[in-house]
Amino acid sequence: MESLSSIVLLLLFTCTLIQALRSFPKNTNYKLPPGPSLLTILGNLQEFWKKPQQTMAKLANVYGPIMLLKFGQSTSVIISSPDMAKEVLQTHDLLFSDRTIPEVVTSLNHEHLCLPFLPVSPLWKDLRKICNNELFANKTLDASQDLRRKKLQQLIYDMHQISLTGEGVDVGIAAFKTCINFLSYTFVSEDFVQSISPDDEYKDIVATLLKLTGTPNLVDLFPIFKIIDPQGLKRRTTSYLIKFFEILDGLIDKRIKLRDEKHYVTNNDMLDTLLNISQQNSQMMDRKKIRHFLLDLLVAGTDTTAYALERAMTEVLHNPRVMAKAKMELEQTIGIGNPIEESDVARLPYLQAIIKETLRMYPPAPLLLPRKAKVDVEISGYTIPQGARVLINEWAIGRNPSIWENANSFSPERFLGSTIDVKGHNFQLTPFGSGRRICPGSPLAIRMLHSMLGSLINTFDWKLENNLDPKDMDLDQPLRAIPFKINN
Repeated sequence: MESLSSIVLLLLFTCTLIQALRSFPKNTNYKLPPGPSLLTILGNLQEFWKKPQQTMAKLANVYGPIMLLKFGQSTSVIISSPDMAKEVLQTHDLLFSDRTIPEVVTSLNHEHLCLPFLPVSPLWKDLRKICNNELFANKTLDASQDLRRKKLQQLIYDMHQISLTGEGVDVGIAAFKTCINFLSYTFVSEDFVQSISPDDEYKDIVATLLKLTGTPNLVDLFPIFKIIDPQGLKRRTTSYLIKFFEILDGLIDKRIKLRDEKHYVTNNDMLDTLLNISQQNSQMMDRKKIRHFLLDLLVAGTDTTAYALERAMTEVLHNPRVMAKAKMELEQTIGIGNPIEESDVARLPYLQAIIKETLRMYPPAPLLLPRKAKVDVEISGYTIPQGARVLINEWAIGRNPSIWENANSFSPERFLGSTIDVKGHNFQLTPFGSGRRICPGSPLAIRMLHSMLGSLINTFDWKLENNLDPKDMDLDQPLRAIPFKINN
């Protein structure tokens, strides 16, 4: 009902302000990118609302790989080719290094400490330095892998218990809970889902914050409505942030007390790292920054990683040939029935190819995070006007048949022997972004995806519920599958 009401409001206000929306700077030097008319946008409004990346990809087939959308008081430029994505993410990276900030991110003034949306500034540089040199450096992730190993063992145990019943698993829900615990153990050595409360309060908080952040907000199109918050998104976000920070405060207080004990031994988790930095340089990192920092890392990392894991499992079950080939590689390299260590991944090229192919077809952030033009910038002969929001349609690039052979077919073999990686250097595959705003947590996400997917494949056989034939799967539906323990 909330979504329907929002659509009605959008139609009402848009139609009322049609004349205002047509206004654009009449600069004769401008050669703006082509794009659909307002009437075309209105005619595709429901599709924009439900599947924006697919709708924009269809429109790009008509208007080209650089396309302008003017809607409400928002001007957006959509990029749908790797060459133009390179211009935005690398060639003119500095000119597109700022973000447009969704209204919900301003809840509790979070935008002033929110790493993904901070402008390039001394604070942003300090936080990125902490990410790159401390939190997500290989040496740090190597030191904390025992924490993730415990959660991997718990995942295998839980799946084994389910296998004894012969019941199916909602893989998406299982992936979500597992990713919460992988991340929370890595960050604070706590299993939030089971330890915070019996009714999965933390899971509910994270899921709701993610939903609120991803809900199209009328205020982002028409800032005049900030005062009334017509959808209530900011009010609800504020309420859940307060709950989240209460949990974090309790964890931080407990950790500070433990650190004061004479024989305290660190777990090498990220909270200890941040508290160490705070002791050494309170201006760079203090308690308030730690709270907001952990919020970004925990909330952003959970859903994106869980989504990729569910999509990978869905495609592997949909393609028995891929499953058989993955199992053969794991049996020959690791031994059948054994969980995967993070250090094993380098010896598993087919497993790596499955993850790359999953990220190509199902990028967790299909439009990446929005960039903002600091000044007028010329791209491929078109002017992107100052202040415009710039979106990279990673989903469209990953499905483009002129870039990928059989683009809509799941074929990990395309990456065997290929030098293409997901580190932001190959612009036909940048699921984590590129340049100075690349996702800082991608090294951890990649470790988690390989170890979880590899262990689920190598430790269990799987079949679909109700004896469904894999070729009859609806890939858009949540995945339910039955695990069977392999005896090694």
